[in-house]
Amino acid sequence: MFAPQGPTFRELAVQALSSVERGYDLLAPKFDHTPFRTPDAILTPVSRALQRLGPFDSGLDLCCGTGAGVDVLRQVCRERVTGVDVSAGMLAEGRAHDRAAPGAPRTDWVRADARALPFGPVFDLAVSFGAFGHFLPRERPVLFSQVHAVLRPGGRFVFPIGAPARPGSPGYWTLLAFDTAMRVRNALWRPSFVMYYRTFRLTDVCADLTRTGFDVRLHTLPELGRRPDGSPRCRLVVATRAA
Repeated sequence: MFAPQGPTFRELAVQALSSVERGYDLLAPKFDHTPFRTPDAILTPVSRALQRLGPFDSGLDLCCGTGAGVDVLRQVCRERVTGVDVSAGMLAEGRAHDRAAPGAPRTDWVRADARALPFGPVFDLAVSFGAFGHFLPRERPVLFSQVHAVLRPGGRFVFPIGAPARPGSPGYWTLLAFDTAMRVRNALWRPSFVMYYRTFRLTDVCADLTRTGFDVRLHTLPELGRRPDGSPRCRLVVATRAA
């Protein structure tokens, strides 16, 4: 599951018994050698889709981690790219390995909680990859309202969302076991570590976005294939702030 440069089992255990912020601070130096980093197999199709939607002037990578989404934004933004994350350790790794090409847009790394973003409406595009399991369903309206507030009129909030595992499949039982273990851990241990894979459901998410004031459209990512029933394995949510 992990590369030789990745964290040991003991390191993962310590991280899992920490808060979300502290856990990612500890994981940061080895994060890019884990499957938790969004793979290029997802980043590349999203980048292609954004190129068809853009170009954009300024972009925000929400919960940027070490910067996988920052690299995507650099391909579609002309002036400015900002990565924001609550973990100082993840941001430090992003800065340390920041190798922007000559002529690339300016990149800023900002420590902040996604539920309290320190920006005005200055972005044309916001993206996020693999971070939404850290927010409980009741927190989504606040999270989405923050993104809505930092987008300019006509700005877009874009992120991929995978199809749920089929009930009874190995993936279904794996995710159910993980979420159950996290709920038991959080019932018995403080501080809590919020990371649930089965709470970010497409129908609920689209409804929350619409209530926030976004116009929501779904795009397929054909490079990621289809399930046996013909439905896409992954959709791209494109939520647009009204002009």
